[in-house]
Amino acid sequence: MNRYTGIIEHYRERLPIAAGTRIIAMCEGNTPLIRLENIPALTGRQVEIYVKYEGLNPTGSFKDRGMTMAVTQAYAEGSRAIICASTGNTSASAAAYAARAGMTAFVLIPAGKIALGKLAQAMMQGAVVIQIKGNFDDGMRLVKEVAQAAPVTIVNSINPFRLQGQKTAAFEIIDQLGRAPDYHCLPVGNAGNISAYWIGYSEYAGKYAGSCNFCDGTCKFQQPAVVSTRPKLLGYQASGAAPFLRGAMVDDPETIATAIRIGRPQSWELAWNASRESGGWFDEFTDADILAAQKLLAEKEGIFCEPASAIAIAGALRDIANGKIAEQSVVVCTLTGHGLKDPDTAIKQSTKPLLQIDAELSQVKKAILDNIS
Repeated sequence: MNRYTGIIEHYRERLPIAAGTRIIAMCEGNTPLIRLENIPALTGRQVEIYVKYEGLNPTGSFKDRGMTMAVTQAYAEGSRAIICASTGNTSASAAAYAARAGMTAFVLIPAGKIALGKLAQAMMQGAVVIQIKGNFDDGMRLVKEVAQAAPVTIVNSINPFRLQGQKTAAFEIIDQLGRAPDYHCLPVGNAGNISAYWIGYSEYAGKYAGSCNFCDGTCKFQQPAVVSTRPKLLGYQASGAAPFLRGAMVDDPETIATAIRIGRPQSWELAWNASRESGGWFDEFTDADILAAQKLLAEKEGIFCEPASAIAIAGALRDIANGKIAEQSVVVCTLTGHGLKDPDTAIKQSTKPLLQIDAELSQVKKAILDNIS
């Protein structure tokens, strides 16, 4: 039986996993790389645009890639509890993998600042949910402090095993495309994902350098190259939470895209390095831009992502239009989370009518004829 079980077994030779380790997995990864068929024509340029639909991971976001690694390692080290600060997706993922491992998950979330779909996941999966009167950055500070005094393992992206798991998305994209893309567009909040993608692309290009901090020098990451090129990484932030555009940390970040409502990214230096080394750049978008991109993707391609994910589409389209992304390019956009994470925001911007009629054939026919394209 050759059943796919998750990223750790699939990419074991490229991950820091000891033999005999119990793997905490839920078949995460192996997400689709979908070629857009209608949106590229709107640009008036010859480009191929693909979306890496990470919303189809077990808890509906890319966080599962890192969490399977972080929780597997925490369990192997004898930890029986994990903790994280979260804007939503990390808490949902931590709760799920802790439940799978028989561990306790403690999650700190900003009170009133988390999409209900994400809160419901964490609560249903048995996490101890602690709402704080503050933002994600306050939560992250508290998590670091409490981990020094309590027997818990932090599973935010400051945990190096998180990025090791998340790098597998870059492996998958190359395996699916048969090459590296020319450009890769990403939402940027805490900045762990853009950092992890650069690690993955670099390893597949045979350009991993420096100490891996996971082994004794017999480094399993320094393997023959799979491809000869790496993409330019393009990171996009909400205007109200854009420290990479301001060149400094931001207090009191605000945006409707809750997943990237972060003013003090924990992977600050790693993300700057990924941008510089790849020849990429950062840019910002208003909430109106983000919501317009979310709606465009759903209406033109049938793909439903959460608002933070849509910023990758907004960025790709702007940079194609202004020529920063060259014609004939292959572009990949990461959609970090499923649209059902935040249904309230989606419903509020829907323009299609919600019709209520009597259960009569004539009224059904009229409703169809009045609204047919």
